[in-house]
Amino acid sequence: MKYLKKINEPADLRKLTRAELPVVADELRNYLLESVSQTGGHLSSNLGTVELTVALHYVFNTPEDRLVWDVGHQTYPHKILTGRRDRMSTLRQQDGLSGFPRRSESKYDTFGTAHSSTSISAALGMALAARTKGEKRHSVAIIGDGAMTAGMVFEALNNAGIYEDINLLVVLNDNDMSISPPVGALNRYLARLMSGKFYAAAKHMGKSMLPPSMREFAKRFEEHAKGMLVPATLFEEFGLNYIGPIDGHDLESLIPTLQNLKNLTGPQFLHVVTKKGQGYKLAEADPILYHGPGKFDPSEGIKPAASKTTYTQIFGEWLCDTALEDGKLVGITPAMREGSGMVRFEKYFPNRYYDVGIAEQHAVTFAAGLACEGLKPVVAIYSTFLQRAYDQLIHDVALQNLDVTFALDRAGLVGADGATHAGNYDMAYLRCIPNMVVMAPSDENECRQMLTTAYQYPGPAAVRYPRGAGIGAKVDKDVKACEIGKGVLLKQGQKVAILAFGSMVAPALKAAEELHASVANMRFVKPLDTALVEQLAQSHDLIVTIEEGAIMGGAGSAVAEALAAAGIVKPILQLGLPDKFIDHGEVPNLLAQCGLDAAGIVTSVKARLQQIEK
Repeated sequence: MKYLKKINEPADLRKLTRAELPVVADELRNYLLESVSQTGGHLSSNLGTVELTVALHYVFNTPEDRLVWDVGHQTYPHKILTGRRDRMSTLRQQDGLSGFPRRSESKYDTFGTAHSSTSISAALGMALAARTKGEKRHSVAIIGDGAMTAGMVFEALNNAGIYEDINLLVVLNDNDMSISPPVGALNRYLARLMSGKFYAAAKHMGKSMLPPSMREFAKRFEEHAKGMLVPATLFEEFGLNYIGPIDGHDLESLIPTLQNLKNLTGPQFLHVVTKKGQGYKLAEADPILYHGPGKFDPSEGIKPAASKTTYTQIFGEWLCDTALEDGKLVGITPAMREGSGMVRFEKYFPNRYYDVGIAEQHAVTFAAGLACEGLKPVVAIYSTFLQRAYDQLIHDVALQNLDVTFALDRAGLVGADGATHAGNYDMAYLRCIPNMVVMAPSDENECRQMLTTAYQYPGPAAVRYPRGAGIGAKVDKDVKACEIGKGVLLKQGQKVAILAFGSMVAPALKAAEELHASVANMRFVKPLDTALVEQLAQSHDLIVTIEEGAIMGGAGSAVAEALAAAGIVKPILQLGLPDKFIDHGEVPNLLAQCGLDAAGIVTSVKARLQQIEK
């Protein structure tokens, strides 16, 4: 690392000559590959943004100029160049670096981002704040082509285009190439020409010399002429000056173009084409496999390893099996085919598979439209992403009592992805919606059973299940639906009754051995098995609820409400996730810190029993 080891902040990078920057990019890419192979994390996307990151920090005066990264899993090169190189070994580990931009982690992380399509809105806010405060600085939003599918992007573009006196640049990092013409010398020339002051001045002068009746015609002719060479027309119509597409791995193209754009006023749009996995042949060949790998040997690549069946796989198999039996089933995903386990479904049922892009709101209302016509949509979505479509869930699905099944993956803590991806709130935000049925399986077999239950229920129903593998339960493919709103008493004990929901059933049973407690697998968050709650309350001294979700408003709150409604006064201990955002780390360790392992349950229950005795 001739150069990289000397770069502790972007100011060090800006001291180098342009001729030295390609070597910096090579060193950065090699360091990134070695680092991620030892920690795990997002790889393909970061290999693709090396040159773009170097160019942005070289041209713009960061952190005074604001860089806002969309999605955030493309920011490892950014972290390395902004003083966090030596901490990359802690990436996504407890008390270590986050895998995403984080304001509390660095002044160079101007906006916390882990979900998609927020960058243009945030950067526009920063640009207008600078104008309001009289500050001369630039705001740059870097957004991927996948994130451009979200409606929020176009809301932001629509708003940004009306401000002609702001310093805002939107960089589209297009790593798909499906909409891009070939990049090369011609496009480099056009980009330089179109971003230069001479072109901008000539364009302005030409318009000023034309009579008013001809100006609009000239403007439209210019836009559509540019659109014949590049996909400019759409963004020009929004009021942004479109430049590109240019090669996002060519520093000799990137740097002069960015320098020209920096000297222009008004909202600018730069389209760069990059390649996921750039510089590492295995990742270039299979960017999906190398999107978020665990630890691996870069010289050998990722080797398949034996693992337990995950809840995601259980869902994928159930979806295919059910589709075989029912031709009305359709599957919907908002750009999470692999993550939600729908690869096989797309292969065998392509005409019933819908990937709507990163557009969660559309996914839910689209499902509502399908349900209106008698189809049976299954929306496979992460718990944290459904939060983006809450209004649609209430008004478009539940209010009309439409038959839509929601398969909520990544419910509860998710480990290395941290607070932004944790599905901690679904039980609280779903159970307050009329017509909703909400289920939490305790193991893999019960997950399949509940998916069948949700699918057969003639209204909106959600099954929330955790990331990764379960307890290793044997899965019966011929399971039948379970009775709506009925829990199961698994263990009869004394004094203490533990009402466990979903993933917390296993540690509850283990804790019950030492506590000599009763354990109920409640199964349904809504409708709650109030009869079972009342029965256990009348025969025990202490009711304990436990859930891998927010305590406030969650399943434990439902139990407390049921007891209050029944006029039963009984001590109740609610265990769950505390009222704070929980950082990244190994899930077992995080659960233990929250007191949600067997030992933690025992400690909390014994402490409450002592209080009761006093």
